[in-house]
Amino acid sequence: AQYGTAEDARAMLEKAVAAVKADKTKALDIFSEGGFKDRDLYVFCANASDSVQTAHPTGLGARLKDFKDVKGFAFGEEIMRTATEGAVNEVTYLWPRPGSDTPVRKVMFFTKVGDQICGVGYYK
Repeated sequence: AQYGTAEDARAMLEKAVAAVKADKTKALDIFSEGGFKDRDLYVFCANASDSVQTAHPTGLGARLKDFKDVKGFAFGEEIMRTATEGAVNEVTYLWPRPGSDTPVRKVMFFTKVGDQICGVGYYK
């Protein structure tokens, strides 16, 4: 398939959580370097305390809480507010695929892992 599926995104998040638990610093570096990238899927992580992204292929250092979609939905704040250790939550918002300017529905699976909030999203 050209694009990642919901199942692919959840599986990638599970692997990412295991990697963070095993060695957070190494995992964050691998995520930022695209080591977990698969088609249009990738891992992001942010500090649970201040929302600064600690792992992202292109947005390292950005504040997750500042992210809004084209309709103004503050999905970053929603992720920060609802991320829970040991539970995978999801949020749907409009976001362009990599290499495009046209927003489409994206579903982000996310969870809290220690002091990090990590997620993987797929496009519908």
